[in-house]
Amino acid sequence: MPKAPKKTTTLTILGHEIALGESKTINFNIAKLYTSTKVEIPIIVTRAKKEGPIVLITGGVHGDEVNGVEIVRQLIHQKINRPLKGTIICIPVLNVFGFLSMSREFPDGKDLNRVFPGSPKGSLASRFAYQFTSEILPLANYCLDFHTGGASRFNAPQIRVASDNTETLKLAHIFNAPFTVVSKNIPKSYRNTCTKLAKQILLFEGGKSQSINTSIVTEGVNGTIRILKHLEMFSKNKDSSIPENKNTIITASKWIRAKYSGLFHNHTACGSFVKKGESIASITDPYGKMNHLVKASNDGFIINTNESPIVYQGDAIFHISTTYD
Repeated sequence: MPKAPKKTTTLTILGHEIALGESKTINFNIAKLYTSTKVEIPIIVTRAKKEGPIVLITGGVHGDEVNGVEIVRQLIHQKINRPLKGTIICIPVLNVFGFLSMSREFPDGKDLNRVFPGSPKGSLASRFAYQFTSEILPLANYCLDFHTGGASRFNAPQIRVASDNTETLKLAHIFNAPFTVVSKNIPKSYRNTCTKLAKQILLFEGGKSQSINTSIVTEGVNGTIRILKHLEMFSKNKDSSIPENKNTIITASKWIRAKYSGLFHNHTACGSFVKKGESIASITDPYGKMNHLVKASNDGFIINTNESPIVYQGDAIFHISTTYD
């Protein structure tokens, strides 16, 4: 009688074999510059001696969202990425092109987070998305993806999940960011692709682009620790005293828009609860003649604020919850 094939515990990533208990940094060769210089993305893989879940942690899908990069860097620096069981794969900078130029897009002008799962014959961003989706994402059981607000907008620390995914909603509760925002998956986004591949993904938003905010980074790191504890992957010899938040679930929200163009003076901290009719900002002209008060449209939490000093009529200046728990 033929013997059953021997079960292997070796993980293979991009042709590299990584055994249980081994750590390795793998360079993901994604393209070449027009100077023929290779562009590579470091992937930090850390495996415990015991088998378990595989958690994929990414930052910098948008190259200018440095807070996300810093969160993943902190996880590596603090050795949180060394699990008791299973494997943690960290990619601090997914969009290295955008990171180099401090821009959101790839050199082809495409938003990486709008071209998933990609195509082997598409644009540069689409080809990269295809490589990532084909060769790295299938290995993961859980994904944590870290983002910030864009275009001078500051996001309160929040997890975004779809309302129809009960398992992800449970994980969002465990992550315990100050806010959980229920929102639909965007077509061709990384989150949507993970969902279609039955990967549990938490999308974290916090802070703004081209900026590092210590409190936002701490929220991202602490939330990751809570998830790793839940999966029994967090090392017991590390300090486990992580403060808990009051998690507010936001099921509906809207934008408050500028009624006038001018200098924008924000009077309200992001994350604050405001009452309907409360003065939350003012818009002035440069000449001291106009001073328009911006008032809250309803009772709710401010989960995004515009930090631009100048706004135009119609610009989104506050994102406020309308239904919350």
